[in-house]
Amino acid sequence: MTEILPWLIVAAWAIFIGGLVWFFAAGVTIKSGWQNGNSPLARYLDSKRRKAFNDQLPEALATMSNALRAGFSINQAFDSVVDFGDKPISEEFKILKQQLAIGMSFDDALESMSNRVGSDDLTLVTTAILIARKTGGNLTEIFDNIGKTIRDRQRVERKVRTLTAQGRLQGIVVSVMPFLLGTGMTILKPDLMIPFLLSWMGLAAVAAMIVLIVFGWILIRKIINIDV
Repeated sequence: MTEILPWLIVAAWAIFIGGLVWFFAAGVTIKSGWQNGNSPLARYLDSKRRKAFNDQLPEALATMSNALRAGFSINQAFDSVVDFGDKPISEEFKILKQQLAIGMSFDDALESMSNRVGSDDLTLVTTAILIARKTGGNLTEIFDNIGKTIRDRQRVERKVRTLTAQGRLQGIVVSVMPFLLGTGMTILKPDLMIPFLLSWMGLAAVAAMIVLIVFGWILIRKIINIDV
């Protein structure tokens, strides 16, 4: 039994690590676009793509505003974003143009893009466009005002992120330090650490450590996540 126990522990760790990898990476596909998965990695990739879209949106609004000032239609203004914009915003507007080309109504195509991207800033833009088309508002001024509002909010978000950088670093250090110390002590003093880790008391201590680390990380995340 003593000879089999280390192999059982190795197998348990392999199953645990494999489960973690599956939990974080399940549903992720290698493609350009939205993952639409429930795993943490899929949500992270989608949030990263959404952030890039939001960062590019003010410049796209300025491009469309200039196109409208030059006498182009709103559809031609969309073409300017497709032609001169960066990914992913050019990809999303290209899908919008394709939906319009196959016969989807203008309102439905805009709402489809808003639902697909899931950006509050884009929802504001699409709502303004739809209202302006019905009431005859000045889209050029609307794009300029919305672009300025988005830039101001993004500037505040960057400042908040800078001020909370220390809290995020503390969360990472606190989470990683116990594992690094445990690994170092196991390498330096294996005759002390291995019997401890193989005992029920050692396993209970490791389990309690993991629970406390997760609780502390969640608490730190709650503190540093500030909605702007």
